[in-house]
Amino acid sequence: MVEVPESLPARMYLLAYDLRKRRMTCGGTRLGYVLRAAALTELYLDGRLGEERRRPVPGTPGDDPYGVLAQIAASRPRSWRHWVCKDARALVSTVRDELVRDGWIRVREQRVLGLFPRQEVTVKDPRVVKVLWGGASSALRGRPVAHVNSYDAAAVALAAAGELSSVLPASDRRRHRRRIEELTARSGPAAPAVRTLIRQLNAAAAG
Repeated sequence: MVEVPESLPARMYLLAYDLRKRRMTCGGTRLGYVLRAAALTELYLDGRLGEERRRPVPGTPGDDPYGVLAQIAASRPRSWRHWVCKDARALVSTVRDELVRDGWIRVREQRVLGLFPRQEVTVKDPRVVKVLWGGASSALRGRPVAHVNSYDAAAVALAAAGELSSVLPASDRRRHRRRIEELTARSGPAAPAVRTLIRQLNAAAAG
């Protein structure tokens, strides 16, 4: 039995790794949005985060591993998009360091052209990524949505919203659009917020 990380942000980080190319398929702001949304979704699915007037609010007290609940509790009501954006790039580093500490990945510092720092990520056991990908794949193509594991459903919703090609190439996102919408509806409001933000990033890049 291959073990996988318990946290949804850690799972999404690993799902952003392309086993064939042996590198991350995205990073920076884009990955940060996905990981922040994963943290929000985990809290939402566990009831630690609720929603009022289309804004997240603290729910049942519980663990707050990335400090997201504390941020929300200390702030005036703000949109899901705001909290997906908040400290997004910082969370990439936090989750990466967590995966290094727990032995899931290795990170090697490199310099491109001898000048620009870059981090080369290697997944220690590729089977972990394969198991996570298999869970997302079965959520997309298998049993009725109501019976899909909640984290697998969320993985599909977040991967589609963040356009993670390692999980869902554009052709699959088009082919399974309705199923993805059903899995997204089950996973809460954070994934749609990511989708909007990624579209804005794409539009800015195209312009």
